[in-house]
Amino acid sequence: MRRPERGAVLFSYGFRPFFLGAALWAVLAMILWLGMLSGRVVLPVVFDPVSWHAQAFVFGYLTAVIAGFLLTAVPSWTGRAPLAGRPLAGLFVLWLIGRGASLISALMPPLVFVVLDNAMPVVLAAVILREIIAGRNWKNLVVLLLLILLVVGNLLFHAGAGGVPSAGAGLRLEVMAGVLMIALIGGRVVPAFTRNWLQKAGQSALPAPMGRYDLISLVVLFSVLVFWLAQPEATAVQVLLLLVGVLHFIRLWRWNGWLAWREPLVAILHIGYLCIPLGAALIGVSGLLENGSSLAAAQHVWMAGAIGIMTLAIMTRATLGHTGHALTAGPGTVAICVAVVGAVVARLLAAVFGAVSAELLMASGLLWIAAFGGFALFYGPLLLRERKTS
Repeated sequence: MRRPERGAVLFSYGFRPFFLGAALWAVLAMILWLGMLSGRVVLPVVFDPVSWHAQAFVFGYLTAVIAGFLLTAVPSWTGRAPLAGRPLAGLFVLWLIGRGASLISALMPPLVFVVLDNAMPVVLAAVILREIIAGRNWKNLVVLLLLILLVVGNLLFHAGAGGVPSAGAGLRLEVMAGVLMIALIGGRVVPAFTRNWLQKAGQSALPAPMGRYDLISLVVLFSVLVFWLAQPEATAVQVLLLLVGVLHFIRLWRWNGWLAWREPLVAILHIGYLCIPLGAALIGVSGLLENGSSLAAAQHVWMAGAIGIMTLAIMTRATLGHTGHALTAGPGTVAICVAVVGAVVARLLAAVFGAVSAELLMASGLLWIAAFGGFALFYGPLLLRERKTS
């Protein structure tokens, strides 16, 4: 039988183009950001450099990962055929256009940039809604609602660039949507994958099943994030964030991840989820101490840590599984996991050691590039080839 062309393979399933595109964008955006920090790169954009950096990752990168995940997961949720071929390619092109527009946004009318930047996630939301309705898979509507929250946050971010004092709330709403997605989806996959590995390893101490505690911790997280969105500087909100940290650390502890440390594909999932309670606690402490530098670093524990580490972990595991490879980490995978964790640690340390903060910020950026560049290098060939059959 004739083998399909690489383009046909690339657009045969949603995870293929979007995971590869997300990784390459993460590398390019970080290279540009480091150039901005050094003063060597000036982009014709409507956002200030810090805002562009935040929007490029929390919205630009995350929407690609969400698209890859949902377009791969929804067929298994609904039992319907996946989006593939030209429709998938068209959706991916919309994302590329949005990323391109974000690099030259000052050269186009504001409304045009808003439309181009948000076109892909809006169309994606419509596609996912159609599939959920057709498959009558109502329980996963919450994921769609979080995607819509991400788009609304981005619209507020755009309004901030137009002079409306809403950019801060827009970024917080985007981060809120991302953290809730990690808490919700991570709460499904982390204990499930940990259970599978522990059972194969002959361990009897398995993760606690999803239950009332998980529901309570998720409701508290959502409620506190709503307060954080509205009043981020309120003392009561800082205290509630500390409570979130305790609740979600206990939730993570109940999954017995320390027993699976020998498998990096599992261990990195736990490290990624750990950034939710760690970030909440650090944001709360930084707010109570009114330390702006530490607060920015603490928020990066959510953005680069919870979102960055967890999405990279899911991309590696999903790529291996859906391309027919063993679910175990080779040296390349271990290297990219170490690099992405190192990037988050270096960013956090930059707020502690002010004398070398510039060097630590540069190190963090380079480690981030190594992590996602490594994903593109090691996993790109898998995404461009047919599924392994033996």
